[in-house]
Amino acid sequence: NNLLCSSGIGKCIAIECYRQGAFITLVARDEAKLLQAKKEVEKFAINDKQVVLCISVDVSRDYSQVESVIKQAQEKLGPVDMLVNCAGTSISGKFEEVEVDRFKKLMEVNYLGSVYPTRAVITTMKERRMGRIMFVSSQAGQIGLFGYTAYSPSKFALRGLAESLQMEIKPYNIYVTVAYPPDTDTPGLAEENKTKPLETKLISETSGVSQPDQVAKIMVRDAVQGNFNSSFGPDGYMLSALTCGMSPVTSITEGLQQIVTMGLFRTIALFYLGSFDSIVRRCMIQREQLKQADKRE
Repeated sequence: NNLLCSSGIGKCIAIECYRQGAFITLVARDEAKLLQAKKEVEKFAINDKQVVLCISVDVSRDYSQVESVIKQAQEKLGPVDMLVNCAGTSISGKFEEVEVDRFKKLMEVNYLGSVYPTRAVITTMKERRMGRIMFVSSQAGQIGLFGYTAYSPSKFALRGLAESLQMEIKPYNIYVTVAYPPDTDTPGLAEENKTKPLETKLISETSGVSQPDQVAKIMVRDAVQGNFNSSFGPDGYMLSALTCGMSPVTSITEGLQQIVTMGLFRTIALFYLGSFDSIVRRCMIQREQLKQADKRE
């Protein structure tokens, strides 16, 4: 029983799985962070056979490297039952102010950083006719917001990958889960908040900040159950029902809920969108007034 992930939400997912008796492989770039995470995860052992393996590699850089480290992990701990892709980084800023190379960087980390590990485990999973693959997207992978022109598209891309892949591997009894966590209290969020535009801050505040351990619990439960969609809280539930589109359903009940709630949720969504637009307009007017005032001085 074997899992891959890094820090923040990833670390909490690792802890959650370890508490359920899993053997774990942590994969991340930063060796110091890895060893720290290993120590924290090991505290939650439920038997003395459990192992936490650490491998330092950049999952978004070189596929052949990712493939060989995952092969090593499988030789040591056996085939991967569940892969959790949560390598991710965020940047927010106005489209024309985001450095051009950041668009490429975010696609590499947030998208290819999930493609490569998945590609490395999929053949074995198909041979064994079992497996779970989780992609950690974001609520910004369901709705594009001010300030996220580099971040949102990279998280939207994961859903396209998940839907296509799920259709391919469903006959092999392998299930894909896409998780859409809200803003979560992690080092990544703290870092992003330092440079976040005012508009983005005001829009994000409408849904608050969640705790990573609680988010992780729900994600692991959904992945184990084989649910395609994993969302958090009433806002998350509404966003997922609203944006279900052509994504697969896990149960008839889920499909019926989507059909029944779609119209109502779309109505609520239009009010939300209206309020987001007015936040953006207000900020723009304020800035222009400040500019005028500066000129007069």
